[in-house]
Parts: sequence; C-alpha cells; structure tokens
Amino acid sequence: MIDIIGKRYYYFAFSLLIIVPGLLLLGYMIQSGHLPVSIDFTGGSLLEVRFTSAAPSEADIISLYDRLNVEDVKVQTTGQGSYVIRSSILSEAIRGSIVEELGKAFGTEVVVLRFENVGPTIGQEVTRRAAQAVAVAAFIVTFYMTFAFRGVPHALRFGICAIIAMIHDVAIVFSLTAIGSLIWGWQIDALFLTAVLTVIGFSVQDKVVVFDRIRENTGVYRRLPFETLVNHSIVQTLQRSINTQLMTVEFMLLALALFGGVTLREFATILLVGLLSGTYSSIFIAAPILVVWEGREWRQWFKPRTSSAGA
Repeated sequence: MIDIIGKRYYYFAFSLLIIVPGLLLLGYMIQSGHLPVSIDFTGGSLLEVRFTSAAPSEADIISLYDRLNVEDVKVQTTGQGSYVIRSSILSEAIRGSIVEELGKAFGTEVVVLRFENVGPTIGQEVTRRAAQAVAVAAFIVTFYMTFAFRGVPHALRFGICAIIAMIHDVAIVFSLTAIGSLIWGWQIDALFLTAVLTVIGFSVQDKVVVFDRIRENTGVYRRLPFETLVNHSIVQTLQRSINTQLMTVEFMLLALALFGGVTLREFATILLVGLLSGTYSSIFIAAPILVVWEGREWRQWFKPRTSSAGA
C-alpha cells in the first residue's frame, strides 16, 4: 500500500516552499504600496470602440496601450463586435491619441462608442462582505462536520482541519498571484475574487469526501492504529479524487489557460492551480494534519534526540 501519511512532513515542507516566498513578496508589495490591484478596486477609464474593418486581438490592443505608457489595461470583446478597454485614468487628450494610434496601427477607422471615467466596481464594502461570507461559511462547515461526524472521537478536529487546509489553498492562490504579478504583471481584480471563492468551495468539498471515508473506516477497522486507518482511507479515495478533478474541470481550465486569450489566461491559471491545490491538500495536508493532531506530535518537535548507543 502507498504510504502517504508516513511522508507527511515532506508534504508540509513542499507547501511551505510554495506559500512562504509568495506571501513574503505579497507582504513586501503591501508595505511598499505596490499591491497589484486593478481598476476594479481603484477606478479608472473605460473606452469602448468598434473597428470598421480590422479585428485586432486583445493582446495587440494591450501592447499598443503599453507603448503609450498607459497602465492597468484590460480588454474585453462584446457580442456586438466592439472592444471594452479599461485602463488607468485617461484625459481627453490621451484618449484622442489612443484612438488615433489604434486607427493607424490596424489600418481602419475607429468608432468611439463610449468613454467615461468610472469608480471602483469592487470597493472596500464588497471585499469586507466577501470576507465575512467566507468566515461564516467556515463556521458552518466546522459545525456541520462536527455534527455529521459526531459518532467519531474528536469530531470537531475534522472540521478545523478542513478549514486549515482551505486556508492553505487560499494561501497558494495569493502566493501564485504575487509571483505572477512580479513576472507577468498579474493584478488582483474581480475575476481574482471569483477564483478565490470558487477555490474555497471546491476545497471544502474535497475535504469532506476524504474525511467521510475516514469516518466510515473508523467503524470498520477499529483495531487499526489511527495513522494506518487514515492512510488506508486516503488510498481508497485517491483515484476518485484525482480522476474526478481532472475529468471535470482541470482539462477545461488548462485549455482556457493555453487558448482562452489574454483576458482569461490569468483567471484560468489561478483557478487551475487553486483547484489542483484543493485536491492536493485534501490528500496530503488535511488528513496528515489530523494525524499530527491526534498523535499530539508537536510535543516531540523540539525535544533533543537521545542516543541509543551505550556508554
């Protein structure tokens, strides 16, 4: 049988190796005032245009804005064939220069359908309410798992371990975003918030599946040591967890990340990694933390090892 639980500290170390550098980088960005937030949070300008003959790609438009030193550019196409371009605040003069350059670059007439300065679509109130919703959901999950697993000793630990592993997945997402902002210029925007909430939902679902198998086996294999029982339960759910995740969402998200265009690439990549982290943490983080807690292993972490050799 595969020994997953026996290597639990390697999995903990691997997660820390990913999370810590990204969170340190994110902390530095916050401290220095360079947090990569988009105009969804800060406000900016919205320009909607239609090209009479050409159909440039979103990446071409972003590249042109970059050459004009306009920051925080996001491009979306509409069903009517127009382009909605969000960016940092533009003056009328700069807006005129952009429209002129767009026409020259793509050899077509540019029709301006709309131009306006907009406020942040996601403010502090929305962010605060989203955080409150996550906190309430975490409390409900803990309460539900404690009630559903009431026949198992220390049922509360199952819910708390699920929440710890969920925090692990969110930390992975934030770490990835911080690194992505440094390398590829990623930003925290409305799609990022959507990705985080989606990862949280999938993460909790995966943990419930694994923990429920542990609960079932607790009544069947009563004489097995707890570590062995948990390892057996994980192996039983391993194929199902991996196959379900790959077949349902991961292949689709990989296709979006590779071929979905520049506006969807960041969202798809964050969601892809976040959901992979959810599956990973269900197997290699949540259940191993439960074993560590059950055995109170932290009492041995800082004790010096005694030599077994005779004097």
